[in-house]
Parts: sequence; C-alpha cells; structure tokens
Amino acid sequence: QVQLVESGGGLVQAGGSLRLSCTASGRTFSSYAMGWFRQAPGKEREFVAAISWPGGNTYYADSVRGRFTISRDNAKNTVYLQMNSLKPEDTAVYYCARGRTPLPATIATRYDYWGQGTQVTVSS
Repeated sequence: QVQLVESGGGLVQAGGSLRLSCTASGRTFSSYAMGWFRQAPGKEREFVAAISWPGGNTYYADSVRGRFTISRDNAKNTVYLQMNSLKPEDTAVYYCARGRTPLPATIATRYDYWGQGTQVTVSS
C-alpha cells in the first residue's frame, strides 16, 4: 500500500502563485518517477508535469511550460509543483501520482498510485 497526500491548494487571483506538495509514506518514494495531473469540471484528467528518479529530467504540458516547475526532495519523500502566473484556466483538482518506473511519463496509465487531490481555483 502506497499513500500519497497533496496539500497547498486554495483560491488565488489571476497572476498569483501557489506551491503544491505531495508526500509519500514509507520508503515508496525511492526509484520512482513522480507526476502531477489535473482535472477540471467536465473535462478529462490531463497531464501537467513529471520528474524522473532521482530528479533532473522533467516534462511539462505545453499549457504550463514556463509557468510551472516540478521538483522533488527525496530525503523528505516529497514532490512539489510551483505554479506561477496562474490563469483561470488552471482551475482544477490537482493530483500527484507515483510512476511505475524511474522514467517520467505523460499518460496516466504509467502511474500506479494516486493522491486524493487538492483543489486549485484561480479567479479573474
């Protein structure tokens, strides 16, 4: 059993910033890529960002590249998503997930454990 817990969501005005955190339980963080996905009302879950194990190789969706930064602190079993220059279209529930391998992936089926999600709302 792997447990992932997200935090840091909330309400922010357009142009503002938020930092999301995701902490994994036990020793399950080691050797796995980590990713962030989001789902807006009425839309499919979409890829946001991913980072390799132990770090350094990252991928971003075109919609967030240049504004969002994914990082990880392996000693703390934690992955972060720094979100800057937020737009109303970024409004969604954000989920962190553990990859099946050390390589970052952009599709949800390459991840095996998921957090419960944290709400991000960006007002205009």
